[in-house]
Amino acid sequence: MAKLILKDEVYAIVGAAMEVHREKGCGFAEPVYQECMEIELADRKIAAEAQKEMKIFYKGRLLKKTYLADFIAYGKIIVELKALDKLTPREEAQVINYLKSSGLEVAVLINFGASSLEWKRIVLTGGKPETVDLQPKAQNNSRKFA
Repeated sequence: MAKLILKDEVYAIVGAAMEVHREKGCGFAEPVYQECMEIELADRKIAAEAQKEMKIFYKGRLLKKTYLADFIAYGKIIVELKALDKLTPREEAQVINYLKSSGLEVAVLINFGASSLEWKRIVLTGGKPETVDLQPKAQNNSRKFA
């Protein structure tokens, strides 16, 4: 396996998200998780700017429109929060566009809306996105009884 960029930092962010999900569970709106993550990241001394306004460029021109990243952690990682039933390729595409616009290479997409925390590490190097799903897959432990 290739070396993961900002591996320890991503794991620290995901660890904070796991604690928030363990404490609050699913079912809240995204702003609740945003505030909980702000507290958890601060408690863990993870440097993060909440609701960071990011510039968007088109053909080298600065647009009037901006977007708000949920967090920029360590000054290098976009952290995008969701509270959906399930992540879809649409959310991944949104984060890839954020990476392209920002010039940053690593993002973490976190979904608090499912019964188990869902997260993806997205890397954009050389203009090519790579999504790495490092979560263990659910195993089917059902047994048939005679």
